[in-house]
Formats: sequence, structure tokens, C-alpha cells
Amino acid sequence: MYNLSESRRGFLKKSALLVSSYPFRNTLSDSLTFAPSNGVNPVELKWLAPFKAGIASGVTCGVCWPQGKVKKGSDFIATDEKQQGLPVQSWPLAYWPDGSLKWTAHTLTTDSTIAKQIFVKPGKSKNLDKKVLVTETSDTIQVDTGKIRCSIARSGSVLIRSIVRQESEIVKDGKLVLLLQDQSDSEESLVIRRENFQGTIADVHIEQAGPLRSVIKFTGIHQSAAGQKQIPFVVRLYFHHNSEAIRVMHTLIYDGEESQHFIKGIGISFGVTLKEELYNHHIRFVNSEHEGVFAEAVQGLTGLRRDPGKAITDAQLNGKAVEPNFPKEVGTRLQYIPAFGDYTLSQGEYNAFSIRKRTSAKHSWITAGHGQKAIGLAYLGTPSGGLAAGIRNFWQSYPAQLDVRDANTETGRLTLWFWAPDAPAMDLRFYHDGMEQDTFAKQREGLEITYEDYEPGFGTAKGVARTSEVMLWVVEATPSRETLLEMADTLQNPPLLVCDPGYLEQLKVFGGNWSRADVSVPAKAALEKQLDYYFNYYVHQVEQHQWYGFWNYGDFMHTYDPDRHTWRYDVGGFAWDNSELSTDLWLWYYFLHTGRADVFRVAEAMTRHTGEVDVHHLGPFAPLGSRHNVMHWGCSAKQLRISTAANRRMYYYLTGDERVGDLLTEQVEAARTLAKIIPGRKLPQGEDVNPTPHPLDSVPVGFGTDWGAIAAAWLTQWERTGDPGIRKRLLTSMRAIAAQPKGFFTGSSWLNVSTGEFTISQDKDISVSHLSAVFGLTEICEELVALVNEPAFTKAWLQYCRLYNASEEEQKSELGQSASKLNLQQGHSRLTAFAASHTQDKTLAARAWKEFYAGKAGIVLGKGKLVTIKGSQVLNPVEEDRTISTNAVAQWGLAAMQCLAYVGQYIPEN
Repeated sequence: MYNLSESRRGFLKKSALLVSSYPFRNTLSDSLTFAPSNGVNPVELKWLAPFKAGIASGVTCGVCWPQGKVKKGSDFIATDEKQQGLPVQSWPLAYWPDGSLKWTAHTLTTDSTIAKQIFVKPGKSKNLDKKVLVTETSDTIQVDTGKIRCSIARSGSVLIRSIVRQESEIVKDGKLVLLLQDQSDSEESLVIRRENFQGTIADVHIEQAGPLRSVIKFTGIHQSAAGQKQIPFVVRLYFHHNSEAIRVMHTLIYDGEESQHFIKGIGISFGVTLKEELYNHHIRFVNSEHEGVFAEAVQGLTGLRRDPGKAITDAQLNGKAVEPNFPKEVGTRLQYIPAFGDYTLSQGEYNAFSIRKRTSAKHSWITAGHGQKAIGLAYLGTPSGGLAAGIRNFWQSYPAQLDVRDANTETGRLTLWFWAPDAPAMDLRFYHDGMEQDTFAKQREGLEITYEDYEPGFGTAKGVARTSEVMLWVVEATPSRETLLEMADTLQNPPLLVCDPGYLEQLKVFGGNWSRADVSVPAKAALEKQLDYYFNYYVHQVEQHQWYGFWNYGDFMHTYDPDRHTWRYDVGGFAWDNSELSTDLWLWYYFLHTGRADVFRVAEAMTRHTGEVDVHHLGPFAPLGSRHNVMHWGCSAKQLRISTAANRRMYYYLTGDERVGDLLTEQVEAARTLAKIIPGRKLPQGEDVNPTPHPLDSVPVGFGTDWGAIAAAWLTQWERTGDPGIRKRLLTSMRAIAAQPKGFFTGSSWLNVSTGEFTISQDKDISVSHLSAVFGLTEICEELVALVNEPAFTKAWLQYCRLYNASEEEQKSELGQSASKLNLQQGHSRLTAFAASHTQDKTLAARAWKEFYAGKAGIVLGKGKLVTIKGSQVLNPVEEDRTISTNAVAQWGLAAMQCLAYVGQYIPEN
């Protein structure tokens, strides 16, 4: 399903299983004048996976630079493997503490994608002669890529007024559509009130206007004819030089009341000009299986009683203009051939789609085709041009739908539905009635039996979001079937350039707590084999248990139920994982470790999901995330550990993705929500919730999951902006933790969010949780230790790393008391490994490996067994490994990779 490092043919077959303008540099490397020698070698970029050159709209990637080597404001040049200059547009993503560039983003044109290798280096060059032109009037923004001209509205319900190619208007009236109803389709009521909404622009601005790439960002809300407003949206349009393609990123944010506002359909719709004879109006859909294409004309000329001739039928079948040289017995009777104006492809389930058509809304549908997994690409047009458009991850995010309407007129309409109107209305209500859990005591009892943290009013979907990706191609002729397949491949597997992981390892990006895969000795080879096994296991679990759907795709389940031979999808807090114990980080570090395209795509899907669906983006809980539950938003524990920037920042720096950038910005002040939302709601809090006086601007913060998320957000914001205020808050908080009586073992205190200052605790006892370091704190602290010189903080973190898994005697000797009953020892072996590496302590290194292989609260190697369950014991055959839980695998994977990075030279032979 996810293995995209292969040919288009192989991919299509396997996919069936499966806020202001940027500062940028516009350079064209015609005559290269390299900057003075600064010790920076050209950075080689490699294609993540093979793709068809020329179909994509351009490519954007992130590049990391050595600290102190590339000055802020530097220009960049790009060359191919033959040292030929390539057009490149560049802008900063992050800075080192000394102000030098750390991460930069680079866009290359569609034409550059023919290069097998690409190199980027600081340097001076001539400005581009040809570029994307962005001009503004009082009511429109005009974008000219050189192939298409797009007119964008500043207000109203039409986002794209027109798209012109070669002076012909091909697309017009591009708008957002929403169908909302007042009750679910399962209600027994005879009357369901349904309303049509259109997306209304609140704000639109040019987010980037560069020579190769321009980005237009809309924000707004859907509005009905009666003036009702519901469901905010964020939409970005991406344009590239000399490209006929437009990338669209669409985000909806649910702001309704679940019992009253049921989304029946939400999508984006375009008018398409069709000013030719009906037999030259063409419809296309692409099936991911068998490289299949549904290809028909509105008025078919094949299969008739009277044959119009091979030249005519061949032309129509291939989307070419039919010359009206009809035999008399055909030409005089064309008006009697039905013209089918409406077509629908509906992906109602992950493995079933249907195609139907009708002559008009006044007449019946007839079945036109069936299949399992549609690729999500459609075309409407004529031999003189049209629109090809598709939704990425179409069948994976079912129910989805592609509609063609009025194709038998001069203006047809192509609508891409992210939620299919054919499907039952979206029902976001909580899955049970509370079961009379109306007191804290009863809710604690519920937690004890189903692991569900329930509290009335907290299991709401208000504020959750979902982002969908769309590609548009405004073409000058009906694409060939082969071209449509290439478009489908690009839609599902967009090209991406990445730095060589070996280069990133040398720079020790993200803390230097990972290394490249190494099978040089049997012990390391065994770990690599096990890492591969666990990743592949989850890829297969996604398919076997159908972890698909609009709100589900990208997430894993939390815990397996071996008695039923399925995951605990319906059991309280054991169902959807929601980033529990850093599943996201496991995947991203495994991508860095291997450089594998299939790993990247799984991690990408999870980042999209966990950053949007598992987090509240408006309402009283914003911008906190929700702990694991049967419903992604169902848990009453709203926590920074789920919304943490630590889970998103790798994808952002590797791709420069603007929507993920929004999510990172959203977390900068997230700690303020802790003033009204206690993250660990059902855990024993004691009678005195506020044990010490605190300033008005302060919130209670644990030094583990809470501060780890705060530090990730502040670090990322400091890197992205160089903001000295954020830097001061971050460093102040680090120093204040180090100043606590027991450092990290003090556990928590009151944080002044505006200054970063912690109140110094008067409690001399230690307080530590096994969860503190397993939601990104470990990785962020290790990155901070490498990034900034704060000796007291480093000492405090090293103390925590040494003592967490130490003996009770060692803990008592240094802390005055022992931390009894600590859990997740295997996962914490990576902390021991970090301390060993930092202090060059071989004894600690040996202890780290002993802790890792012991497998306490984790996985003992060699005890797992993959078995197939089939027959009457299960609905469908499944493969299961009863030793696996997502928590254990994520922590095992992180521990394995970090132990290999820090103390790999000390790995025991046996």
C-alpha cells in the first residue's frame, strides 16, 4: 500500500492494497558565480521515489545547512548532475542560534524534474527572465504561470473566477460546497432538513509571490442562502512557473453541534467550458487497479445500429476531435442518440466504488461500472481542452465522490467531494450516553474497566480539522489514457526531493540521536531486521483491519485483542492511538534511519491525521489534543502531549509544508489553555489543586509531557523566526527546571507562560512518571543539549537519564529517596544510552543495552510469532503477533535506533 519507491505500473497495482509573504531568492543558474569559499559543499538532493517528469506542478523540499556556514539572506543556486544550472526559488525555514541558516526551502520547476540528481549551494546568479506573474486589482488577484492565467476573487463565494489557457477560458466559478442537514440519516424522522452552503471568503492574501512558485491563501466560512454560517475553511492554491497544474490544500474545521449539524457533503467544484458537439464532450475516471480508465463521451458513437466508421469511433475513443463526416444513415439521426450529462463515481467504502450516469436530473441513473479502489482522478472536457482533477488518498479517505454534471451543455461542472453526498451524513456524536458517569468517582471506575477517560461535554468534535489535497490540471486537449495514468501516479505519489540521510546524519539534525541503518555486525543486523518487521507489520495491519476513512486514515490502533483477533476498536481508551508514546516520532526517525519512501508516506499520512483530527483548533480545548479513545476526539484528557510540535516539525523541515507550519504556530501559546483545562483529569490530583501561590499569568506544568511539548513549540518558533522573546522564554524555562530542588525529578511547578519562569518548588520529595519522557521530551531535550550551551540544564537532564533506570540504592544516594515502581524500562534505555554517550561512560553503555534487551514493559526479542487466523474464528483471515502493542513498538523502535546511535559500538555480540 505504501511502497512508492517503484515504477508507476508497480505503484498503481500496489496502491490497490493500500501569513505574510515569504522572503525568497529568485535565481537562475545560467552563469554560476559561486560565493567565496565558506566550507559549504553542494548538498545533493535525491528523489524520494521514481515518477513521471513533466506531469507534476513543481517540487519543494527542505535542505539543512551546517551551523555558522550559510549567512542569513544568502542566495542559492541549483545544478543537475551535469552541472547545468537549474531555476530555483529559495526561502528560509529555520535559523541556528547564531543566526545562520539552518533549514531552507527550495522550489524547482516542472522542467527541472528531468534531472536525475540535483545539487543546491549558496551562490549568486542572474534573476529569472520568465516567472510566475502575480498582479493585484481592487477585487482580484491574477496569477500567470506562463501556461495558464488564473483570476482569483478577493471576496464572495467564488474563489477562482476563471482559468484561461491560450486565450480560452477553460475553468470558471471554482467554489467550495457544503451540504448540511439537521439530523443523521439513521433517524426515523420522515423529514430531514438539508441546506446548501458555499464557502465565503473572509480573507485572501498572497502568501508567497516568487518567480517559480506562488501561494494564495484563503480563510473563510461556509454560508447558506439564508445567511447561516458554518464550518470554517483554510484553502491554499499553489502555482508553479510554466505549469498547467495547480495544487490545492483544503482544510475544514468543524464548529458545529454534533447533534444538530451533520455534514452530508463537503467539496470543491469547478465549471468547465464545453463549446463543442456533444460527441466531443469527454468524461474520464481512473481506477487504481489494473491501470484502468473509464473513458466515455457524453454522446457515444460506438455500439450503434449504424456504424459511423472506424475513423470516427477511434477518434472518439481516444478523445480526439471527431470530424463530422458521418455516413448519412448516422449523421441524420444524431439527435436520437442519448446524451448523458451527469456522471458520478462514488467510493462508499475503502474497497468498493461504483460509476453511474444519467441523461439529466429528471431521469433515472443507470449503472456504468464498478471497482474496488478508485485513484480519485476525473476529467471533464473536449478535444480543445478541459479540467483533470483529483483527490489524493481518495479511497483511503472514503467516503469520497467525483461528480460530473451538465456535461451535455456548454458549461459542465466537476465537483470533488471529500465527503460523498451518496454516503450517510457525517455523524460526529459521541458513541455512548455517558452510562451515568456523572461524578468523578464513577468516571474513575469507568477508567478502571475500559481505560476510557470520560467526562460529560469533553468528547466533542468541535474544533477538530481535516486537510485534503487536490491536484488540478488545466489541459489543452483531452489527455491520452497513458497521460491520465501518469497524472494519477503524480496525484497519489507527488515527487519529492530529500537530502541524503547520510548527510543529515553528519549534521546531527534533530539532536543527533539517530544513525543510518547498519548491518555490519550480526547484532545490529538483527535489530535492523526487527525494525523492518515492525514497520511492515503495521502497514499490513492498516490493510487487514481497514484503518481507512475520512477521519481515520493515517492513525494506528492502540492495543490488540487476541481473544477476538482484532484491535480493541470499541474499548474505551484502547482504540485509536492518537500519537500515544510517540508513534509519529518512531516513524519519522525510522525514515531518517532508512531513507525509505514507503516509510515517509506512512509518516506523512500520520502527521496529516494527528495534527488535524486529534487536535482541537477552535473552541474551549484549542489547541490541545485528545488522548487515545474509540473516537479520535472522545477522551476528556485534552493534552499538549498529543498536539505537540515535536510530532510535526520533521515533516515541516523536510517539505516546507505551509499547513503544517500553521499547526506549529498554533502551539506557541498552547500552554495558556492549561489555565482552564487540567491535562490529567482522572489521575489522582490530591485535595489541594493549587498547592502554592502563583502569578496570574501562570499555569501548572509537568516537566515531562507538558514542558516537553511547550519546549518543542518554543524551540520550533525560535528556529523559524529568530524571535528573541521566544528564545528568552525557552532558555528561562530550561534554567528554572535545572534550579528545582530535584531537577527533572521535582516533577512539576507553575510556569509563567509570558516569561518562561517556573516557580521554584518547596517540595523536597521527588515526583516522576513513566510517561514523562516518552512523548517527545527525550528527543527535544537531547536536541536542546546539542543546540544551546546551558550547563545546568544539561546536568539536570543527564541526571534524569542516568537515574531513571538506576537501582533504588543509586537513586536514594543521589536524590535522597528512590523512585519506586517506575515503568517502561526498555523505552528509557535510550536515556541511559544518551548519558553514556555524553559522558563517555562504557559502564552506562553496557547498562543501556542490558535494559534494552531485558524488554521490561516492552518487547523481548525472539518471543514474537506471526500467525495466520482464518476460518470461523474471524470475519476475514488476519495475521497477528500477540506480543505487539503500538505503545511497545513505538518505544522499542525509538530505543533501538537511539541506542544504536549513541552506544552502537558497545552492542553485545549475543
